[in-house]
Amino acid sequence: MRSRSAIESLRAKIEKIEGRKPCPKSVLPFGIDKVDARLPGRGLARGSLHEIAGGGNGAIDGAAAALFTAGIAARTSGKVLWCITRPDLFEPALAQAGLHPDRVIYVEAGDDNIVLSCAEEGLRHGGFGAVVAEVARLSMTASRRLRLAAEGTNTIGIALRRWRRQSEAVDFGQPTAADTRWRVSIMPSEPLPVPGVGRHRWLVELIRARAGESTDFELEACDAAGRLALPADVVHGPAAVEGWRRGASA
Repeated sequence: MRSRSAIESLRAKIEKIEGRKPCPKSVLPFGIDKVDARLPGRGLARGSLHEIAGGGNGAIDGAAAALFTAGIAARTSGKVLWCITRPDLFEPALAQAGLHPDRVIYVEAGDDNIVLSCAEEGLRHGGFGAVVAEVARLSMTASRRLRLAAEGTNTIGIALRRWRRQSEAVDFGQPTAADTRWRVSIMPSEPLPVPGVGRHRWLVELIRARAGESTDFELEACDAAGRLALPADVVHGPAAVEGWRRGASA
């Protein structure tokens, strides 16, 4: 705690020297205490940049990262600006994660540089609940520009890292100016006591949090309101869940 206080004090001194008075940031909580407790301010900082990527399972994990992003955007208010290089998002899936098509403005750009420029303008505008930039590469300079554009607004900026080739994923290891960095991977869904597929599960890794610690969570995928949840066996323990299954199947 002492080191965190020292960092915050140093930031305040730098801002005073530079003459900057950033707008105090509110946060968008996940509503899961286990997750929010790991984030500064107990939520995703508005007026800042957050970075999300899929795990190592190619397009499948990439789709999970997009749905995780959609769930965050769904819990903001107002329109969502989503900047893409190719129109390959499945809108019904985004709607199932809480982000309905009538809330989304898509900007189809030719390459990552144009995507970043459009996202930066959207963040500076300040009238969106969230601005999403789908990019394969994100340099420190580009991420700083996005973060600075978001400061002074209440807009959440999200850099969604999607790769055409898995070799491009190496770039995700490079540092950026994002407040938080997340990686999402699919997990087997929970078996149901009847034939069918249970709610999807994700391994959500918080790789970096400014003034926080890295960790990971096993979570149920976003519902129709964009909310995540802890699996029942995590909340109540495997024995309690097994008892529920036996009672439900009796």
